[in-house]
Amino acid sequence: MKRSQPKWVPPSNEDSPRLRLYNSLTRQKEEFVPQKGNTVTWYNCGPTVYDASHMGHARSYISFDILRRVLSDYFNYDIFYCMNITDIDDKIIMRARQNFLMSQYIESKPDAEKLKLDVEKAFMLLDEKIAAAEGDEAKLKMLNKSKANLQTLMDCGDTERIISSPEAKDVLAPWIDKQKGSEVTDNSIFSDLPKYWEEEFHKDMEALNVLPADVLTRVSEYVPEIVTYVQKIIDNGYAYESNSSVYFDTKAFDASPDHFYAKMVPEAFGDNKALAEGEGELSAAAEKQEKRNVTDFAVWKASKPGEPSWDSTWGKGRPGWHIECSVMASEILGKSMDIHSGGFDLKFPHHDNELAQAEAYFGNGNWVRYFVHSGHLTIDGCKMSKSLKNFVSIKEVLTQYTARQVRLLYLLHAWKDTLDYSRKTMDVALEFEKTLNEFFLTVKDSVRSIPASGCAAWSKWTTSEVQLNEKFIQTKEGVHQALCDNVDTRSAMDHIRELVSAGNTYISAARKSQRVVNRALLLNSATYITDLLKIFGAIPKNQAIGFPQEGAQNENLEEAVMPHLSAFATFRDSVRTMARAQKAFDILSLCDEVRDVILPELGVRLEDHEGAPPVIKMVSREVLLKEREEKMKLEQEKKAEKERLKKKKEAEQAAKNAQDRIPPSDLFKSEADKYSAFDDRGIPTHDASGQELTKSALKKLVKQYEAQEKKYSKYLKSVAATNGSSTVEGASAQANGDS
Repeated sequence: MKRSQPKWVPPSNEDSPRLRLYNSLTRQKEEFVPQKGNTVTWYNCGPTVYDASHMGHARSYISFDILRRVLSDYFNYDIFYCMNITDIDDKIIMRARQNFLMSQYIESKPDAEKLKLDVEKAFMLLDEKIAAAEGDEAKLKMLNKSKANLQTLMDCGDTERIISSPEAKDVLAPWIDKQKGSEVTDNSIFSDLPKYWEEEFHKDMEALNVLPADVLTRVSEYVPEIVTYVQKIIDNGYAYESNSSVYFDTKAFDASPDHFYAKMVPEAFGDNKALAEGEGELSAAAEKQEKRNVTDFAVWKASKPGEPSWDSTWGKGRPGWHIECSVMASEILGKSMDIHSGGFDLKFPHHDNELAQAEAYFGNGNWVRYFVHSGHLTIDGCKMSKSLKNFVSIKEVLTQYTARQVRLLYLLHAWKDTLDYSRKTMDVALEFEKTLNEFFLTVKDSVRSIPASGCAAWSKWTTSEVQLNEKFIQTKEGVHQALCDNVDTRSAMDHIRELVSAGNTYISAARKSQRVVNRALLLNSATYITDLLKIFGAIPKNQAIGFPQEGAQNENLEEAVMPHLSAFATFRDSVRTMARAQKAFDILSLCDEVRDVILPELGVRLEDHEGAPPVIKMVSREVLLKEREEKMKLEQEKKAEKERLKKKKEAEQAAKNAQDRIPPSDLFKSEADKYSAFDDRGIPTHDASGQELTKSALKKLVKQYEAQEKKYSKYLKSVAATNGSSTVEGASAQANGDS
């Protein structure tokens, strides 16, 4: 007899997926392994604050907000998130200077003659830019449009209106800046602009429900650290001073056996256009002579007249663009971080230069372990560009759509791929939101009358419950695999859509068979979807099930009013049943008015179902009124279409009747241009040239004649019946107007 337990064999689970992220450093998905336990250090490139935040910014910040939330709330990593604000930059300097000089110009109140002369000079500078942009169709279109807009505006003759217009600023400001930009010396001019736009950026991010960073760094607050950092790179042999500026020595760095320049985009090495853009618009041609190698880039720039400046070992100057992030990220996160993120267009030269600077400073080759880049954003299929004035601001978008709808757009696309913002793609997001919301409301209504506890809360599962639960389990597995696969929210949302479809089918079948649904199973499914959307940042964390109702004063509003709504709905249903039995149509109309007019104004949707209790859903008043408006519009369109078809049918019938009234002998008489001779019945025998018709042609005409003969005979009989004539001859006389 066996007296001890048998050996227990644990189950194997080798197929369990692990989180993998697409790493720009290897151009493939890599298993994600933090350097220190469960802690993840993360640096995200923030905005250069000189103008309004746009959907390109949203593409990056919402995408990384979703990634951050998933890593934190789904995979349970402890995220330490740092982001910078670039408040020292060529774009900021130029915009601040031009704003200041344009304001002075407006205050000077130039007369019409001076304005005209200045505009002509500004056009000369613009023409130079147009000539230089040859081959760049998008830029040429923008520059020519600016010129045409101002030329049109100049015709109005209103000087005050012209100089205060954006059209005038686009053309005049660069010209004035070229004349007087070097005279601007007040440093506050260069700090006020980024302060304003940084504040607006934070408001936009809050409106989009993007989590704030744990640490926010500003370039202007790290200038001393930047000077120290640059000096160490010089000391390490990878940078040099030239004419009070300091340049990174790419040749020396790349020649080192321990380093590799442009490791992320090596094929872009020597891309002069990209390198020039990275150096900034204020870089003078003379600065090229200061470099040892054409690929070298500035880490410290000697300030020219009209630029802000700070003290340094090499004289008055300001930081280069690329050094900013290297220094601030290193100060906060140290010699190596887990994740560095930014937009796709920052890969080269910005991020490659960041890597080179930091690795030259620390003497290592792994300053960043995982480099992740969000995909491009297009507007209606066209490249988005602030410099080309082809962009949509976040504030503008949020006047048309909610933050949740914008986030759903991003969730329905892969974060690393190009995303097109258009009415079509937003309609897909809105439709998905509606599908989810209707599911949540239907589940709430379906389980409302079922006890939450006790014996009555539990019922035997049928095949329907087993099948829905299998779909629920498959969904959770599918979502987990999708999120492990580079946080693939698009596939995750597809799995959610399939679960919603299965849930709706289950509820519909139960309603038709008048069977009680399984409360726990439906709530588990709806709660899972809600929790996932909370992780994605699409639903507030304190929400129980579904989307929060806009305008609700407290979280328990639905819970508080639903018993009263249920009692009213039951009463109304009883009234409708009695009114139908007694054919009291006026009472039925009043019941419809309550459902279609009064309750929507209160944010309540009431749905009548034959043979089943009414469904009650609390929905935003604005949504319900919009639905009612669309329904009325659709009904009007259907009515108009019905009227159009009716008129078309009447016109066709009138044409047919007119054709039927033609005597057979007159059928071909109107075609004298085709025929020259006819027989005694009126059938053509010769064509217009006098040639006798062929037998086949004549046979065809005879058939037409005989068909018309039948129509005309039928018509005469109808006239005889209408007018009481006893003979066809009499009807024929009446039809022809004989007395």
